[in-house]
Amino acid sequence: MPDRLSFDLISAHRYFSAECFNRTWNFIDKPNRTADEDDQMLMTAFASLWHWNQRPDCTRQNLSVGYWQLARVYALLKQAGPALHYATRSLEYSQGEPPFYAGYAYEAVARAEALAGIFSQAREAMAQAHPLSEEMADAEAKQMLLADLKNIPLR
Repeated sequence: MPDRLSFDLISAHRYFSAECFNRTWNFIDKPNRTADEDDQMLMTAFASLWHWNQRPDCTRQNLSVGYWQLARVYALLKQAGPALHYATRSLEYSQGEPPFYAGYAYEAVARAEALAGIFSQAREAMAQAHPLSEEMADAEAKQMLLADLKNIPLR
């Protein structure tokens, strides 16, 4: 291994945190992923969060979003346990942040609980998210959250 890097490490973390996040989002939006694409989606979500953790400018908001993304990926992969774990981590980092972050963290918790078949707790998490949507100043963000909450299957 060379003694000196031929690139700026902070810039690399900045680039890969965003690049991996966006690649993960592209997989999330893809309706018919292959098993290999599911694996890539999971790996890029973890890579994004890891690179965020290495950045000196990383905030609780960044971590809340990164953990939320991991929760969503695991929900798409139909793995309720890890989805709930990362949703809970998102909720931890959203505390004290603007309502968008806690609203989406509760959305992730509700989605994971519903996936696990624990519908009463999913409804409880949704009940926490709804008032937070009312506190959001950005009308588009509010509508996105409400639409995502509406898409959680509560059999």
